[in-house]
Amino acid sequence: MKNPEDIKAILATDCGSTTTKAILIEKAGDSYRLIVRGEAPTTVEAPFEDVTRGILNAVREVEELAGRKLLEGEKIISPRKGEKEGVDLYVSTSSAGGGLQMMVAGVVMTMTAESAARAALGAGAIVMDTIASNDGRLPHQRVSRIRKLRPDMILLSGGIDGGTVSHVAELADLIGAADTRPRFGTGFELPVIYAGNIKARDVVQKALEEKSDLSIVDNLRPTLERENLAPARQKIHDLFMEHVMAHAPGYKKLMAWTDVPIMPTPGAVGLLIETIAKKEGIDAIGVDIGGATTDVFSVFGGVFNRTVSANLGMSYSVSNVLAEAGLENIMRWLPFRMEEGDLRNRIRNKMIRPTTIPQTLRELIMEQSIAREALRLAFEQHKSMAVGLKGIQQQRTISDAFAQTATGVTLVDMISLDILVGSGGVLSHAPRRQQAALMLIDGFLPEGVTRLAVDSIFMMPQLGVLSTIHERAATEVFDKDCLIRLGTCIAPVGQGRPGGPCVKVGIGNSEEDVRYGEMRLIPLGVGEKAMATIVPVRGFDVGEGKGRKVERELEGGVVGVIIDARGRPLLFSDKEDERARKLVEWEEALDVYPEGGR
Repeated sequence: MKNPEDIKAILATDCGSTTTKAILIEKAGDSYRLIVRGEAPTTVEAPFEDVTRGILNAVREVEELAGRKLLEGEKIISPRKGEKEGVDLYVSTSSAGGGLQMMVAGVVMTMTAESAARAALGAGAIVMDTIASNDGRLPHQRVSRIRKLRPDMILLSGGIDGGTVSHVAELADLIGAADTRPRFGTGFELPVIYAGNIKARDVVQKALEEKSDLSIVDNLRPTLERENLAPARQKIHDLFMEHVMAHAPGYKKLMAWTDVPIMPTPGAVGLLIETIAKKEGIDAIGVDIGGATTDVFSVFGGVFNRTVSANLGMSYSVSNVLAEAGLENIMRWLPFRMEEGDLRNRIRNKMIRPTTIPQTLRELIMEQSIAREALRLAFEQHKSMAVGLKGIQQQRTISDAFAQTATGVTLVDMISLDILVGSGGVLSHAPRRQQAALMLIDGFLPEGVTRLAVDSIFMMPQLGVLSTIHERAATEVFDKDCLIRLGTCIAPVGQGRPGGPCVKVGIGNSEEDVRYGEMRLIPLGVGEKAMATIVPVRGFDVGEGKGRKVERELEGGVVGVIIDARGRPLLFSDKEDERARKLVEWEEALDVYPEGGR
């Protein structure tokens, strides 16, 4: 590997389910910048069944746009041969062919099984099912489930070190009895990772050694008070390369091209969010809303968590959003009357024709209403998974006796959140950036002072894998070219009387007095910063306690500074006309839609 300082040109690709994206990064002067981006259909399925065809097509587009020779026949030129030929580094991520699909197992659903799920999700996998000794299913039902789902690999945990052995043995016997083959490479044995009680290793080995490709790593929950997810996650990455990627069409060739191992797309995005949050010492949330799934990533107090809502998306899964959120919750975001049957039919049409896009403003508003509910539901699921360890014994002092802090409470603290980053077509391609900002605010309900941003062209996966070998290039491009900064949201927490005083925001010589139930937009452009004095009235909190003044430097963006004085939680009027009137008022305050378009 070259000295990072000598690396001047980097090519990175991401093989998605439907499209393959390629980006070219070059060192210009003293900093790294995105030069061009190319895109081509993914070719993992018939008739091509070779993922490298799509990559070469995307790279050819980059070659033409950048005027830089990157290919020699069907080979990427690396190392670089001159100022305009080849690259120093080539990296790739992939979620083609359904990504990494896993099952996890543990003794207790809310303890070791939950820790195993966190390890798998953090490594970029989709967790198809979680099996636990107390999941309420009969043994034959669990065996049948494993055979039916045919995961790429299974992560088996269970028992703290020195704890139960018999329950772990039962789970190992179930996996052995299923005797299934992996999704790819059916002639090979199913990879199983054991990361449980050290005392049960011999038993697990006896049960699974001849029926699976067994790997044993350190216990992911050695004590109730400690999680040790890194060894299991590393093993998942290794097996992803050895088994899943090696047997997927064309990946063996791709693995020979890349300078570092291929990473699952969501794992790379999570790694980037984690790297940025830890580097800046901030709490951060990232969301990627796709057609079939919605991923949420968070870092709070240095703890990284990722969840995949595999049933929430804007095309293939859009009917699931309707089923889970309910018609009433989607319709509460519509500022006009619409027949329930009409809305249901439009949603079903979107599911069976997933590539269609809104043709009228009303259709756009309807789609963005569904997106708000998909984001809200995915975030609710994330909060329930991003929790402290359950089942631990807490030592309480006399001062804690009245607080009654429970174990397993969510780590997500919206008032400490510094930045919220959105990605996915409905956010990144919204016709006006104000629409993306309002969808993020309505879906996540940030509290206090929070920066908002969207991923411009979805290059977070490539930057995530790049951060493992060249963190400087990854963070510089993320900061300068990947993120479109929308601005800052100020949202006091509390409830008040409609039209009553809520918050005063002073920026420079101007002061905005915003009343409860209102939204206000203060222009502050990209790259601009301004000191603000935020004074909530008694009963409202913007981060320092109820009624207490906050002085913060605010960051501008393409939207500006949004003051959201609608209160937390956000409540709607029971009266239909009043609810619609308020929606229109908020949208007009932020200039969300064209005037008179409805």
